[in-house]
Amino acid sequence: MANFILEVENLKKYYGPVKAVDGVSFKVKQGSIFTLLGPNGAGKTTTIEIIEGLRIPDDGKIIFMGEEISKVGNKQKEYIGVSLQETNLIPYLTVRETLDMFKSIFPRSLDIGDVLRMISLEDKANAYIKDLSGGQRQRLIIGLAMINDPLILFLDEPTTGLDPQARRNTWDILLELKRKGKTIILTTHYMEEAEILSDWVCIMDHGKIIKEGDPQSLIRSLEKESLIEIEVEANSVILEKLSSADLDPVYDSKHKRLILKTNDILSTTELLLRLSKENSLQIKDVVIRQPNLEDVFLSLTGRSLREE
Repeated sequence: MANFILEVENLKKYYGPVKAVDGVSFKVKQGSIFTLLGPNGAGKTTTIEIIEGLRIPDDGKIIFMGEEISKVGNKQKEYIGVSLQETNLIPYLTVRETLDMFKSIFPRSLDIGDVLRMISLEDKANAYIKDLSGGQRQRLIIGLAMINDPLILFLDEPTTGLDPQARRNTWDILLELKRKGKTIILTTHYMEEAEILSDWVCIMDHGKIIKEGDPQSLIRSLEKESLIEIEVEANSVILEKLSSADLDPVYDSKHKRLILKTNDILSTTELLLRLSKENSLQIKDVVIRQPNLEDVFLSLTGRSLREE
């Protein structure tokens, strides 16, 4: 398997004129966290659902644990765990009863007590689903995906709607699963989540993978040490002059943010202030920061993930 537990080649799924997945290829190393990153509608969920066996591809090849297959069937499903974007649970079952119900589906499964400890819900074992917080419910959903002790865990937007503390608790669970040798395939549109968790990131947009690599190499591909982000009205004259100064300006029109890439903060700031004064342009806010994965996406597409 050359250490790849899953390989996808030229995967396609079309709905009439809509190319939901348009020739996607990638490889997933065993024991890693692999992330599909992109805005809503990029094709992340459709790609994952094909690999989970929930949708049939129009074209492409899937190599699962070294075996080429036309689609994911029951044999492969024994080795995967799935957490969908939306999971409806029975509100008047307890946490333990819900885990036990899912446990009964599989020929092999983990001990419920072990799963409860894994997801830090021992004290909620007898609580009704309806009484769980959002974070507790999400941890339970991950536990349900783990109940059959899968080799590969698919998590589709697992922290959407969670508060920051609940999101970080979820990250701790995923990193612990990775330490235990599990392979996690994650979709998200949260930059920080992808940077902290991922060993490998594929950035998707309009059904295609537009760039991939480990998070730090993707960020280094911007070839700038710092970013200056300014809240300002668009001005074509200033944008042209900044471009000629090799600052690669990108303007986020929705949020009225101008982003400049630089290796010299002082001279770039001086140039910006001079140009704004010459053109009577008011700068409302200035932030100097390190680049991140959202900046990579912005440089590739000209728009922010936040616009989605």
